[in-house]
Amino acid sequence: MNITFKPVTEENRADVLQLKVGKGQEHFIESVQQCLDEADKRKSWRPVGIYHGEELVGFAMYGFFWEYFPVGRVWMDRLLIDEKYQGKGYGKAALHLLLERLRKEYGRKKIYLSVIEGNDVAAGMYKNAGFRFTGRRDLHGEHIMVCE
Repeated sequence: MNITFKPVTEENRADVLQLKVGKGQEHFIESVQQCLDEADKRKSWRPVGIYHGEELVGFAMYGFFWEYFPVGRVWMDRLLIDEKYQGKGYGKAALHLLLERLRKEYGRKKIYLSVIEGNDVAAGMYKNAGFRFTGRRDLHGEHIMVCE
C-alpha cells in the first residue's frame, strides 16, 4: 500500500475538508474543520492529508508539546479515514507509518493519543499497534494511551 502524508495547505485544504467519517462515528472525532481551526490557532499541530498514491483517503494531526514536564510529549491526536475508504486497511497502514514518522521527526520513543470512551474499533487498532491505556484522561475526559 503506497501511503504518504502531505501537509494541509491552501492547495489541498478544500479537499481535506470534504473528508467524513462513517455514520455513527461522528462523535468519536472532531470534524476536520475543527481540527484545522485548532491547528491554525496553535502552530504546534501538524495537520496532514493521508494519500494512497494521489488519492486523498484520510487526515491526521500530530504535534509536540513542551508543557508536559519534564521532557514534553508527542501527540498523535487525530486519525481519520474517509468513509469511502474504511475497512480497506488504510487506517492500520497510516497508523504504522505515522508512528515511524513521529519517532524520526521528534526523536522520541513515547507517542501519546487519546480515545473517546466507546470507540472500541480505534482502541483495538491502537492496542494492536503497541499502545496501552495509561489509566489517565485528558482535559476532555478521553482515555490516554501511550506507545513506547
